[in-house]
Amino acid sequence: MLVLSRQRDESIIIGDNIVITVVDIRGDKVRLGIQAPSEIPVHRKEVYEAIQREKERKAAEGPAADTAAGESKK
Repeated sequence: MLVLSRQRDESIIIGDNIVITVVDIRGDKVRLGIQAPSEIPVHRKEVYEAIQREKERKAAEGPAADTAAGESKK
């Protein structure tokens, strides 16, 4: 893990097209601004993990569950 120190309004750049800027610091909270291309999803870790769990759940149900769900809506 790379650990960097940044002050308010300072940035780091990831690759050629992702910029993370320290927007504000209040007590023990840091607000970050993230500029990234629209095709790159940006999520808080807990949201990302919830999305992954949902994808895994749907994959475990398989295509038969999708077909059954579709038929029940008719």
